[in-house]
Order: sequence, then C-alpha cells, then structure tokens
Amino acid sequence: MAWDSARPVPWGRFAKEGAVFIVGMTGVMFALAGQRDAASYVGIVMGAFLYVMIVAVMAKFGYVRKTLQEMRVEAATRPPRQVGRTTAPVRPRPAPTSRTGGTPKGRRR
Repeated sequence: MAWDSARPVPWGRFAKEGAVFIVGMTGVMFALAGQRDAASYVGIVMGAFLYVMIVAVMAKFGYVRKTLQEMRVEAATRPPRQVGRTTAPVRPRPAPTSRTGGTPKGRRR
C-alpha cells in the first residue's frame, strides 16, 4: 500500500490507547517496581507519544487494527465451525497373515 494523505487517521482511538498505556505502566512502575523517579514517568509518556505517531503513520499507509467490536461482528456472521465432525476415510482391512491368526485351522504349526 502506498502513502495516502487523504486517508483518515483515527487520532482519538490512538490517543486513547496511548493514555491506557500511560496509566497502566505508571501503575505497574509505581506499585511493583517502586519507581519514584520522574525521568521514568517522562519515558513512559514519550513511549506513548512514539506509539501514537507510529500507528498514525501506519494508518496513512492503510493499516489500522480492527476493533474488538468489528471482530465480534465478523465472528457472529461467520458460520459455526464443525469441530470433530469430519468423516475420516475408511481404510480397508489388511489381508490376514499368520501373525494375525489368518491361517486355516488345520495348518497351524
């Protein structure tokens, strides 16, 4: 796909994803890592900003991930899978041999 300057960028969605990243990582660093250094939190904000910019460029090239709602609609319209209901090909029975008891009763050794 080529760059298309007319292609829309869902800024609100990307900003919301970045904000969720900021809140989540801030909580993790504060609670689990015990980080109280301001530079760590500035790094989280910069990382979220870079994420938003990268996905915006990807959107201009035509790639935007599907939302959960779009995936649910696709799953609802798709026919149900037939798990375990396939018919296996039936193999013919092998020819009898002396090891399988296929010899006539009178010819046993």
